[in-house]
Amino acid sequence: MRARVSVSIAAVALVVVSALVPVPRAARADTGAEADTGTTAPGEAIPDHCGDRCAEILPPGQDGSATLTEILAHQLVGTRPPHSDDQLGTYAALADEYPTVTTDTIDRFFNDASFGVEPDEVDSRIRPRDDVTIVRDSDHVPHVYGDTREGTEFGAGYVAAQDRLWIMDVLRRVGRGQLTSFAGGAEANRQLEQQFFAAAPYTESELRAQIDRLANSGPRGRQGLADARAYLDGINTYIERAKRGRYFPGEYVLTGHVTPITNIGEIEPFTLTDLAVLASVIGAQFGVGGGGEVRAAIARLALHERYGPEQGERVWRGMRAANDPETVRTLHDGQTFPYGGTPDEPEGRALPEPGSVTGQPLVFDREGSAADADAEPQRVSAPSRLDPARGIFADGVLPADLLSGETGMSNALMVSGRHTDSGNPVAVFGPQTGYFAPQLLMLQELQGPGISARGASFAGLSFYVLLGRGQDYSWSATSAGQDVLDTYAVELCEPDGSTPTRESDHYRFRGECVAMETVERENAWKPTIADPTPPGSYTLRSYRTEFGPVTHRAVVDGAPVAYTTLRSSFLHEVDSLIGFQKFNDPDAIRSAEDFQRAAADINFTFNWFYADADDTAYYNSGANPQRPDVVDPSMPIRAEPRFEWENWDPETNTATYTPFEANPHSVNQDYYVSWNNAQAQEYAAAGYGWSAVHRGDLLDRRVADLIADGGTANRAELVREMAEAGLADLRAERVLPLLLRVLDTAPVTDPDAQAAVARLRAWLDDGGLRAETEPGSRTYAHTEAIRIMDAWWPLLVRAQFEPGLGPEAFDAMVDVLQINDVPSGFQNEVPGKRVGQPHQGSAFHSGWWGYVHKDLRAVLGEPVEGPLGETFCGGGDPDRCRDLLLDTLRQAVAQPATEVYPGDANCDAGDQWCADSIVHNPLGGITHDKISWQNRPTYQQVVEFATRRE
Repeated sequence: MRARVSVSIAAVALVVVSALVPVPRAARADTGAEADTGTTAPGEAIPDHCGDRCAEILPPGQDGSATLTEILAHQLVGTRPPHSDDQLGTYAALADEYPTVTTDTIDRFFNDASFGVEPDEVDSRIRPRDDVTIVRDSDHVPHVYGDTREGTEFGAGYVAAQDRLWIMDVLRRVGRGQLTSFAGGAEANRQLEQQFFAAAPYTESELRAQIDRLANSGPRGRQGLADARAYLDGINTYIERAKRGRYFPGEYVLTGHVTPITNIGEIEPFTLTDLAVLASVIGAQFGVGGGGEVRAAIARLALHERYGPEQGERVWRGMRAANDPETVRTLHDGQTFPYGGTPDEPEGRALPEPGSVTGQPLVFDREGSAADADAEPQRVSAPSRLDPARGIFADGVLPADLLSGETGMSNALMVSGRHTDSGNPVAVFGPQTGYFAPQLLMLQELQGPGISARGASFAGLSFYVLLGRGQDYSWSATSAGQDVLDTYAVELCEPDGSTPTRESDHYRFRGECVAMETVERENAWKPTIADPTPPGSYTLRSYRTEFGPVTHRAVVDGAPVAYTTLRSSFLHEVDSLIGFQKFNDPDAIRSAEDFQRAAADINFTFNWFYADADDTAYYNSGANPQRPDVVDPSMPIRAEPRFEWENWDPETNTATYTPFEANPHSVNQDYYVSWNNAQAQEYAAAGYGWSAVHRGDLLDRRVADLIADGGTANRAELVREMAEAGLADLRAERVLPLLLRVLDTAPVTDPDAQAAVARLRAWLDDGGLRAETEPGSRTYAHTEAIRIMDAWWPLLVRAQFEPGLGPEAFDAMVDVLQINDVPSGFQNEVPGKRVGQPHQGSAFHSGWWGYVHKDLRAVLGEPVEGPLGETFCGGGDPDRCRDLLLDTLRQAVAQPATEVYPGDANCDAGDQWCADSIVHNPLGGITHDKISWQNRPTYQQVVEFATRRE
């Protein structure tokens, strides 16, 4: 009886919700497109050399658009639009069932990625105009077939708007630094727009100039412009039809852009400069490396102050680990690609005087809630039937730290045909782009003249497949992060010759005192149904120099300076279009070498992986500026002509870049792995943490063991190795054995410590995984051991290193490299502090595990290549080090779970599984269920081609 009552209440609620707006879900069949009753793909059969051996997955689901009716129904009774989450369960199941995966059961965890749609798999078929047909399969993935190239691109834009219109609109506002005026003044929205505006403070004329330069660059540039225009036509046609037919995303109503009853309001058309903005957003998030030189300089100075210049420099270089001989590398055949290293006798460093660094203000003229952090939320007047959706964006549309959080994500495993069962290469790879609802990526197949590809693309940039497969090849990428961004110190001046201060807005450039340029955004907001933040406004103002935007002010050698950031892709984000265009062109890609040349046309910093039936290949892309030999790119640089990039033209921000051959590349290495680790010997790390322990080890050791001693691999085995690595706690697998060895140098007599050591040892013996006891249990096996390790790590790191480094240097080093990177984001150097985005899946990328590993080996008297320059644990005394570890272990045992896992909006304090769980951040009105943690790509392919084109 109770079940029937529940159903009755839900049914009544749905009836009420369905009456909230005039148009129900059925209208999303698209009243402006001509229905087509065919059941197969149009035209001739498209060559597909993968057969049934290409698969892919992208949670939560393809449908990323919800009408107002659907949003209200979801908020009220939990229903979701069809296909919004139908890939989530498939994706989640791998964490529990990976040991059982065989080549015959891969399709239980991945979807078929063949070209075309089988007749019995056709979900819908439309012709939005005469020269294009869009077929959606049973997973709602669009397959776009164009009779003309223009029709293909029109269809690509049309399906992008169908599936991701709201998030595309949000991202174009984010990239312009105008999110609050569009989506509301929530604090997270303010932080996010400030971060992106600081990174890319463009004027509209500069965005347009990027497009014009590309169009004038040659035939492919002109084709790219034509493709983009047709793509925009598809987007804007859908917007016009959806607005007229009232099946547009309901978020436009909830944020006050369209009224629910009269349909009055506007969804602004997309423009070419919007595409340039979207490219800058994605490039800034996933495709840039370097920066942070001011923080690095402060840390280096703190070490010099602690130890003196000579010893301090040894410690700095040891912890910097720019070319650590013990780190895992993607290219392991001894190849060297010198780039970005620190010269023996550097010149031109611009190091700040202690205590002189201040951040450059970005926000001015605060009014209303922008000036009053305690302003009370305001409830706007609206029909009560809209109440279920009130406040859905009160915490922002996107995570506040989307740009400032960890961006080094994605992994790849690829084995040469010489070491596979079939003799054909196998690959399991994909990008980790976070978890959102809807996803930032979308799936599609594009077929038309000069275009033949299937895979994933970022919403709003999907006129080409960015990661996926062609007719007889597949490709993917991981973020590379090599140094293409330098910090310059420009000397400040006053035009009248008076003494400058740190607040001066003029600087010296090639002998002249010139004014800084200012670029502004004036943002104002008011409360809406979705975001109750009270009215407010402010001005974002970027001070720009020829050397890039100003980030800090400081004093160097007694003179005031402004620190700026100059990146090679600034003013050039759209240039990468050429490489992606080639990836989609079957005539352009006929070999591994063709692919590498195409990847070289991409100026964003990515590691590219390629597989066909015969070959595997790797190429590291990025516009790597050639610097003078005396320049140290890891430190701020004096803004003087002799320290500028070679042949640098400030007007266009072009320079001489390293040639094709100088970027790390390889064909048919026995295997390749990447988890955002080092690329090759002498290719210096731009960041920190490429040390003796890196999460890339979790892949490298497994794949190496798989093919050792003549062993061979297949797709299922590679999936299993990837999945197990995705559950491994890096600290347990790589550092815990050393910790136990130090503890084992004498008997442990304390009962609590004995029990903790036993639990940790049992967990290690069982693989050191963060895995559920059984599917759906929401409890980890070895839950106590995991809690102990989580509590122990920050305690032992501080106790191990702070006495030697001293508080100031320790804190400065933590500022350049966080000590921990666990799934929950907690357990850092400050109790209760959270670092990075919570519930994001990606973990164990950046931390002090390499430092701990090297230091403990030094204490034990074992050889250490690339030592830290000082022995820290217990001052180098093994007994004192052991006592320190035991003391911190006892502290960890005593720490309750409610402190280790403090809880958040998604989880109760003390809930370990929930703290780790993956949550799809809602970017609109639809939310999704949590899934158990796994550290793997968001979009992932499993590929093996059997044949090639002639």
